[in-house]
Amino acid sequence: MTPAEYNTAVDAHADGIYRFALKHLRDVDLAKDVVQESFARLWSRVDQVEAAKAKSYLFTTAHHAMVDEVRKGSRSKRMEEHHEDLRHTSQDQPDLKEVLDAALARLPAIQRSVVLLRDLEGYAYEEIAALTGLSLAQVKVYIYRGRTTLKEYIGQLDIVL
Repeated sequence: MTPAEYNTAVDAHADGIYRFALKHLRDVDLAKDVVQESFARLWSRVDQVEAAKAKSYLFTTAHHAMVDEVRKGSRSKRMEEHHEDLRHTSQDQPDLKEVLDAALARLPAIQRSVVLLRDLEGYAYEEIAALTGLSLAQVKVYIYRGRTTLKEYIGQLDIVL
């Protein structure tokens, strides 16, 4: 890959990786770190990665970086989580984005990843399998289970509202 092809990859894929990381991690700073780490790793292997496979390499790298962040984050708690009552809002109807984010937060990390890759980024099942290192059958099962969990959670909110 040439430096020009690298720059083209940055322009073409940075936003998609950021959206993917942000939906998964729900933290702007961590999402930016994942994007930066993904492109740094690509740059360090720029002579080994073909330009045609840059997107796959970047999303795979981002996925692995997010898994690392989730593992690291499970060992420490953010201060905001200890003070949920301070962030209370007096909103009559819940925001759809907040409801969806809360539903996604209930999913295990791998299910959240495959659901976001499929439904947010529009990847095919085969591409998701290649990006995550899962088999095609596992990808389909995780997407089905993730969607089912999302549907059940959002359905329960309809009763409350």
